[in-house]
Amino acid sequence: MTTPIIARFLLNYAAFELSVDLCLPGSGVSVLFGHSGSGKTSLLRCIAGLQQAGQGFLQINGKIWQDSESGIFIPTHKRSLGYVFQEANLFPHLTVKDNLLFGLKRIGKSTNDLSHILDLLGIAHLLGRMPDRLSGGERQRVAIARALALNPEILLMDEPLAALDFKRKQEILPFLVRLHQELNIPVLYVTHSQQEVAQLADHLVIMNEGKSLASGPLSDTLSRLDLTLAHEGDAATVWQTQVVGHEAEYHLTKVAFTGGVLSLPSLLLAIGTPVRVQIYARDVSITLQAPIATSILNVLSATITGIADADSGQNVVRLQVGTHPLLAHITHKSTVLLGLKIGMLVYVQIKATSILN
Repeated sequence: MTTPIIARFLLNYAAFELSVDLCLPGSGVSVLFGHSGSGKTSLLRCIAGLQQAGQGFLQINGKIWQDSESGIFIPTHKRSLGYVFQEANLFPHLTVKDNLLFGLKRIGKSTNDLSHILDLLGIAHLLGRMPDRLSGGERQRVAIARALALNPEILLMDEPLAALDFKRKQEILPFLVRLHQELNIPVLYVTHSQQEVAQLADHLVIMNEGKSLASGPLSDTLSRLDLTLAHEGDAATVWQTQVVGHEAEYHLTKVAFTGGVLSLPSLLLAIGTPVRVQIYARDVSITLQAPIATSILNVLSATITGIADADSGQNVVRLQVGTHPLLAHITHKSTVLLGLKIGMLVYVQIKATSILN
């Protein structure tokens, strides 16, 4: 059982106030999401000790790093953390290998076995190169490896893909997914990209104007009807599933979740492999009876748990499929004609899915 991260900060600037009280999981990836200026980076800097909040309490892995009431403030260099910035900030006069070793030497740690980190990030072949011979994606992978080389108790990542173009982002995302699957330390990841949220987050914190609007498991938070994310045109939920079979003759893969099975386009993955699936609300329709004949393969029973008005005659319907929440965007006319009410048992037809890993 991991120890939760407790972070409470009150930090005042001239025209900005950070005021948060969070309890985050002690494992997995917690994403701090929001527009520029929402307080994401300020919160991360407070956790790193780069910014000292006048009032604050921070507990990581059962250890208190700040308690303003008791006069405790552990300086950054004594906090067991790794920090990855938007820019890689590698030393230009050092090789990749020497960049990785620099932090260890500075804090007096012996050289760790870096082979696992090099493998995870695919950079073993880059050790002899100078930073100016690396692509943007390679530089950022080296920066992540440098942070992990310190064997930190927590990894902080401040929009690590923001400075990369689309091609480089696509290059590095698979490595971030691998880190997400294999790291056994908590990661706090700052972004304003919904794509990165869907692919990486286990826990989602939505920031706005220095405050936390919501904090909770990814799918639950994405499907909250009181938040704008559920109402946007690209609103979606994310399900964690597992490969349970293949239908080679139809080029399909079966994945299971608590509540049913989905058919996906063929995936070259072994039975038991976890698969993260994204379902857009616009690709979900609702019917009162199980369809007798339909070309849509994924038809599941569901319970309506919420209905909210959206713009231009639309409704957002929140459903529960097994233990998984699901959103559907339908017209208000459809809601009326079907007589949809909270608590009703219905069927959902999922017209399309996106595979995130």
